[in-house]
Amino acid sequence: MTQSADTEALVRFLVTSLVENPDSVDIAKRVSGDSVAYEISLHPDDVGKVIGRQGRIIKAIRTLARASAGTTGEHVDVEVLG
Repeated sequence: MTQSADTEALVRFLVTSLVENPDSVDIAKRVSGDSVAYEISLHPDDVGKVIGRQGRIIKAIRTLARASAGTTGEHVDVEVLG
């Protein structure tokens, strides 16, 4: 398994663990040079659970994703599309 697959699996695990509708979670990977963006689409009722109060949950997910991809030198970003 590659490092980016591990990062995507980590993001998927974290998000599906937080939401009430894990079947509606869809993560799209967008690559641009050495930058990778994971775009999370999910049920509208679950958006607040992933973002958290004052964005604390999504900040923590971004931190973990960046740490996971840190060994490859990739810049990782995680975005919630709703």
